[in-house]
Amino acid sequence: MADRVKVEFKPLERPAGGDVVVFVGEDLAPSADVKRLVGDEACATIIRAAAAERFKGKAQKALVIPAPQGLEADRLIVAGVGAGDERAKLDWVALGGLVMGKLSPEATAHVLLDLPGEPAVTADAAADTALGLQLRAYRFDKYKTKKKDDENGALPAKVTLHVADPAAARKAAKAREAVAAGVNLARDLVNEPPNVLYPEEFADRAAALSKLGVEVEILDEKQLKKLGMRALLGVGQGSSRESRVAVMQWHGGKDDEKPVAFVGKGVCFDTGGISIKPAQGMEDMKGDMAGAACVVGLMHALAARKAKVNAVGVIGLVENMPDGKAQRPGDIVTSMSGQTIEIINTDAEGRLVLADVLWYTQERFKPAFMVNLATLTGAILVALASEHAGLFSNDDALAERLAAAGKATGEKVWRMPLGPEYDKLIDSKVADMKNSAGRNAGSITAAQFLQRFVNGVPWAHLDIAGTGMASPQTETNKSWGAGWGVRLLDRLVRDHYEG
Repeated sequence: MADRVKVEFKPLERPAGGDVVVFVGEDLAPSADVKRLVGDEACATIIRAAAAERFKGKAQKALVIPAPQGLEADRLIVAGVGAGDERAKLDWVALGGLVMGKLSPEATAHVLLDLPGEPAVTADAAADTALGLQLRAYRFDKYKTKKKDDENGALPAKVTLHVADPAAARKAAKAREAVAAGVNLARDLVNEPPNVLYPEEFADRAAALSKLGVEVEILDEKQLKKLGMRALLGVGQGSSRESRVAVMQWHGGKDDEKPVAFVGKGVCFDTGGISIKPAQGMEDMKGDMAGAACVVGLMHALAARKAKVNAVGVIGLVENMPDGKAQRPGDIVTSMSGQTIEIINTDAEGRLVLADVLWYTQERFKPAFMVNLATLTGAILVALASEHAGLFSNDDALAERLAAAGKATGEKVWRMPLGPEYDKLIDSKVADMKNSAGRNAGSITAAQFLQRFVNGVPWAHLDIAGTGMASPQTETNKSWGAGWGVRLLDRLVRDHYEG
């Protein structure tokens, strides 16, 4: 969690004790100020150790020197930032993650955040470095009763970033702390086992956002039936756990401003229903609610940093289980929109949940736009693996802004096509549409299905099946659940929609 590491900012000064971190280029020399602070003997030690370890000072590489000569420190960590022409592209968040990964458990660490041959590190860069530290510090180990020696002490208790302007860095870091907490909340939700995090419990955790000033409503099955959310309820009818919809509102903008809306698929466990999945790997289906987790984490981040925006988060929470009451292939259900859906495959369930939640969101809130997130199709993994989320949109401006936010945060998206030729593939002979068009263009036809429920509102669908769970391991994420999407959408809001 974000509080596993305490980060503070102080001026550049000579460090004493614990781990000490310095930054070098490919010439292996720290900045003049850092050289003065750590001394010539420590700098000579860096040269000798680098030769022995073949360390070249390349970006995102590090060298660890135990008990360095000439410096009062347990360990000297030398982090590479590459050649001078590479530093304009330096990923400060990833750099913070690299540093965090090299620190000793329970150590007090001093990071001399000053680069050789460069102007003073900006407040934003220092704050991004702190964000990387906090993201890398996350662990989900609450269910481990026996831990290895290197796990017992958790992580460094205190990291001091020594920077040119500590006050400005401290101010810039406040918003990043809120984002880190939101990401780590989303990670917790994705990582929880399904016997703990079922729809009612997930709804309760969303309701806890009220402590931050978020207005939360939880709709139970009686209310959902009254609203006509039969597509969503059909998915959950085979489970002993009741379905829920959580509605979260953050009022940070002007009263007359349209809200921005985020919608998440929250299938807390997905067996596939009657169209049951193979047993191998089914345990991963606890993560089929990663879209909903992202929405909760995002609403936490917006509220915690007091974002000047009106935002709505709506998540549909169900379990897809096979019992005598379960939905069958061949059934026809009527969605909240009034459109009828022929069920071809009960494992194409997430789009049924989103169909009702998207319609509800656009009808009730009349938002400026809607972005939905869902671990929707395995087909997106075939197309994009885990490097990008699939982006589908009916609005070019929104799609371009999401792509820019993805580049800025490293949570990358790749736009996929929509069109009438694909849309006709989900037409049904016996209902208005069918919930599956088969194998070909599976991610696209799923998006076409969702588009029939947005009613012309600017909308984007993010298929995060490759990024939301079993996530790629990076310098800032060593967790099965990455909390993917929180930073992306927070950046989208911050850059374009705050007053």
